[in-house]
Amino acid sequence: MNPLLAALRGRLVVSCQAYPGEPMRDPDTMRRVAEAVAAGGAAGIRAQGLEDLRRIRAALDLPLIGLWKDGDGDVFITPTLEHALEVAAAGADIVALDGTGRPRPDGRTLTETVRTVRERSGRLVMADVSTYDEGVAAAEAGADIVGTTLSGYTPYSRRGPGPDLDLVALLSLDLPVPVIAEGRVHTTGQAAEALRLGAHAVVVGTAITHSTSIARWFAAALEDALPPD
Repeated sequence: MNPLLAALRGRLVVSCQAYPGEPMRDPDTMRRVAEAVAAGGAAGIRAQGLEDLRRIRAALDLPLIGLWKDGDGDVFITPTLEHALEVAAAGADIVALDGTGRPRPDGRTLTETVRTVRERSGRLVMADVSTYDEGVAAAEAGADIVGTTLSGYTPYSRRGPGPDLDLVALLSLDLPVPVIAEGRVHTTGQAAEALRLGAHAVVVGTAITHSTSIARWFAAALEDALPPD
């Protein structure tokens, strides 16, 4: 097994991202967040944006999954080959990209993109998918890792309040490549269950690094607990 994949096996990857316009949407802040979660036991980091990736790479020697969110179309996670190569050049060990069946902005197929990224950069490729069929197709296209990241975020995939553990289980059973559970993993129990169902590793983002969402969860729970006037 590839040493990077071996280092992530059975471990936690933390997604260190903030949305545009938020106070934490700053590359140096994300670098500090990455250092903090590494101190807490994260075995890998997932981050987006070229400057974020450069700063995290300079600060940490952990496996780094990189992506670049760009554009307002359906495919915006590392949408083109050029985006993918820039992500690799910024220091990512693993290039994450949209692995759905939707058309890519540059007209390339997923197979062409994966093959070229591997040939030109030597990096591994993680395909973010939303359905079982997309996961199978991504593995056939040459992706080194398949992530359940986009389940519930495409119009045709099922969305629930938590992670799509059924998809994790099915892909882990059937695919010849590692499957990483990602998307709405909000509790330690959900993360552990994903591993029990066969996930190679688990990515947790919002529940660890997104202060705005975490505060919103608690504020809403307290509001719901108030007795009626």
